[in-house]
Amino acid sequence: MATKQRTTLEQFWRRFKKNRSALAGGLIVLSVFFMAVLAPVLSPYDPAYIDVERILVGPTEAHPLGTDELGRDVLSRMIWGSRISLLVGFVAVGILILIGTLIGAVAGYYGGWPDDVLMQLVDIMLSVPTFFLILAVIAFVGPNIWNVMIIIGATSWMGVARFVRGQFLALKEVDYVTAARAVGAKDRRIIFFHILPNAMSPVYVSAVLGVAGAILVESSLSFLGLGVQPPMPSWGNIITSGKDMIDIAWWLTLFPGLAILITVLGYNLLGEGLQDALNPRLKG
Repeated sequence: MATKQRTTLEQFWRRFKKNRSALAGGLIVLSVFFMAVLAPVLSPYDPAYIDVERILVGPTEAHPLGTDELGRDVLSRMIWGSRISLLVGFVAVGILILIGTLIGAVAGYYGGWPDDVLMQLVDIMLSVPTFFLILAVIAFVGPNIWNVMIIIGATSWMGVARFVRGQFLALKEVDYVTAARAVGAKDRRIIFFHILPNAMSPVYVSAVLGVAGAILVESSLSFLGLGVQPPMPSWGNIITSGKDMIDIAWWLTLFPGLAILITVLGYNLLGEGLQDALNPRLKG
């Protein structure tokens, strides 16, 4: 078993490292991750420090990405803002993966009326524009980082549920599942120990791509003033602070916008690379 697993991992890595785009995406993802983890070390200033003598100063040696309307260092705020983006991405994806996997597993394994009911629920959720649903919920519960993470995760699980359901429909009749039933294994054991480990490939890809989607949604909400609230820095609210001064303080929108673009691109490239490496037959 250990030898087979090691061989599978070696084959995966051999396919993955041939994809230069995926490697570039992985490098971007790791760079942003370590920037977030090492924010206290990398940040040249306190992100909340206000210097009234340095208001709206463009990129200089002292402030490589300039300062904002309160004299705060933009580079420091962007470094600390990466923590918010990754936190929202990881927590929201954890929630959507948990919900989607459970619903997809139950629907695919049992079939019949549970499958019909759960898939109708998926169809109903998909018929409602996710972003507007998030806006409506936040209007009721109020904007803060924890509400944002929970709402993004609780409204974005439908794709994972469909992927997992499809995997369960294909795997529940294979020989090792039939053998497990024959020796009296309970449904819970068959679902979580026999089928689910072999149905996780599309879930991994969905998780990586989901982080990119969650970062975009959080940035959009923060830009609208419904996400992370000041003075806590996030890439979205940094752009918000500069949107009315773009003609005199272009750096307030350009640099955080590039950070969002590069980070989302990195996760998308990594996700596509994982899909090609995990499912080489789907390529081309």
